[in-house]
Amino acid sequence: MSRGGSNRLLTPEEVAAWLKVSETTVKNKYRTWGLRPQKVGRLLRFRERDIVAYLDDNYG
Repeated sequence: MSRGGSNRLLTPEEVAAWLKVSETTVKNKYRTWGLRPQKVGRLLRFRERDIVAYLDDNYG
């Protein structure tokens, strides 16, 4: 079954703004949250659909 969200890549800053946490929190906690980053060179990016899935699974 397909999850919501798109394949759009988000920066840690964009994820932090969406989740209303600091960028440092995203960088320190993404593994704990079970988010798989997409590496673009040395930069972290997160798929929008993975964030949506995390929120659905943990908050409803």
